[in-house]
Amino acid sequence: MLWALFRFYCTLLVRSFLPQESEILLPDENDSHLRRYTRSYRTKRNWVKNLWIGASLLMICFPLLPFVLGLGLLTSFLSFAILDETA
Repeated sequence: MLWALFRFYCTLLVRSFLPQESEILLPDENDSHLRRYTRSYRTKRNWVKNLWIGASLLMICFPLLPFVLGLGLLTSFLSFAILDETA
């Protein structure tokens, strides 16, 4: 327990000296991945992350092969649909 607290506060100390994520990303107008730096794309990426976490928890709760494969394929399809650049 003491070791975990020590690691937590050391991590906070190190992060205080690092620049924020928004300061690191300086997109170029000629960059083909310019949309990946937008706030809306990061929001979509958060949705996909939470979707995969929920699907993984369901896969752990019900470890049946057909269920895991079906849910994995459905989650992959939804992830691509959410992150599609035409939307």
